[in-house]
Amino acid sequence: MDKSFMLLLAVAILWCGCTDGEGNAGDLFKERAKRQIPKTVTVTTILEQPFAMKGESEALEGYAIDLLAELAQSMGFNYTLHVVKDGKYGAKDQEGNWNGMVGEIIRKEADLAVAPLTITVVRENAISFSTPFMQTGIGILLKKDATSGGSYLFGFLSPFSKELWIGIIVSYLITSLCLFLVGRLSPCEWTDPSNEQNKFTFLNSLWYGIGAFTLQGAEPQPKALSARIIAVIWWLFSITLLAAYIGSFASYINNNTNSAPNIQSFEDLLKQDKIEFGTLRNSSTFNFFKNSKNPTYRMIYEYMDKKKDQVLVKSFSEGVQRVRKSNYAYLGESISQDFVVAKHCDLVRVPEVIGGRGYGIAAELDSPLIRPLTIAILEQFESGNLEYLRQKWWENTCSAQTQGDWVPVQPHTLGGIFLILGIGLGLALIISIIELVCKSKSSANQEKKSCCSAFSDEMGHRFGKTPNQESLEKVQP
Repeated sequence: MDKSFMLLLAVAILWCGCTDGEGNAGDLFKERAKRQIPKTVTVTTILEQPFAMKGESEALEGYAIDLLAELAQSMGFNYTLHVVKDGKYGAKDQEGNWNGMVGEIIRKEADLAVAPLTITVVRENAISFSTPFMQTGIGILLKKDATSGGSYLFGFLSPFSKELWIGIIVSYLITSLCLFLVGRLSPCEWTDPSNEQNKFTFLNSLWYGIGAFTLQGAEPQPKALSARIIAVIWWLFSITLLAAYIGSFASYINNNTNSAPNIQSFEDLLKQDKIEFGTLRNSSTFNFFKNSKNPTYRMIYEYMDKKKDQVLVKSFSEGVQRVRKSNYAYLGESISQDFVVAKHCDLVRVPEVIGGRGYGIAAELDSPLIRPLTIAILEQFESGNLEYLRQKWWENTCSAQTQGDWVPVQPHTLGGIFLILGIGLGLALIISIIELVCKSKSSANQEKKSCCSAFSDEMGHRFGKTPNQESLEKVQP
């Protein structure tokens, strides 16, 4: 009985000690991991913007350098950093030997590789990777004019934005309505409603507005001061719009004439023959297309393999320069392409991204560093530090629209002419009412009645009964 009690008590003590909260268990693991981590770790990296770059003082800086510093502080180790000697990521040659950072890890020339090193099956069989610290894929890097949409059936509407076209149509209808009202209100324009027809009906007003756009004019011509104000303001508005349209349309035609074929996907690359495309020689991107069973991707591989001496590049920077200086599309890591797009405003990455993969920190097989690194990376992710580093090194320096790009004319560009038109229409309506009041006052003095009564009669003649109705009423007994 005593032995059983002592055994249960020992088990309880061990259980309580091992499960004393998640924090204590985590602390025990960290302490055990730190004892396994060397005090000084040798780290290899590769010069690749913005992961590792040489600053003004020749010291390395970039996303990977900042990430390494954060991990070293979290895990409690010192490190020595060097750039990979042959400038390569790591691939196996025909003899089965690895080069690049992977080769340095295998030969124990470095304990860790902190760089944009893609996690692949072949590499995973040779070395160990931590959990990915960044997700990426394969994208297409092009010059901006190679992604332009080109002309289409209603391309003549493109010089103005949709909002501006709506504003023009609304302004045209309001101006025609105001001209119609002024034509009825002004006694100089419609002297005797009982005997003569109003020349500025609504249909005539619409036709007059169209005449200004064609620079031909239309009948009838306004006689009253108020109507002439509307005519002058509308002609000024029309001429300004025509000048803006002609200038924007000429730029639109020139932009579409000089543009390359529209490319929005990998299939579009195969459908055209004006732009060559390639990738980094012996890279994971090249192997992706090589091993793919997708017919489109296989055709891309066959194209690159057939023209490997022409389209394959030795470095990412060489690929970027080739895109900028010739008709060339670079296939590579989308995350690296996003960086150059943020810095070079003449480049763009197409929306389609394929072959999702991740960047991981590499170490030798069964290295005790891998699990602590994975936990430290997850902590950096959950704290938001990885997102902060991403925003820091991928900051976009391009404005929303560069000076060389063509864009439709926006409403705010011509906002002044819309304001002048509105002021002119309001002024014309006020003057026409004043003209009618003056005539009503004169009629009131002649007919010995009040000015308000005379004004009411004038409004009734102009907007109420037609002359035919008045003559019929006079004939009835």
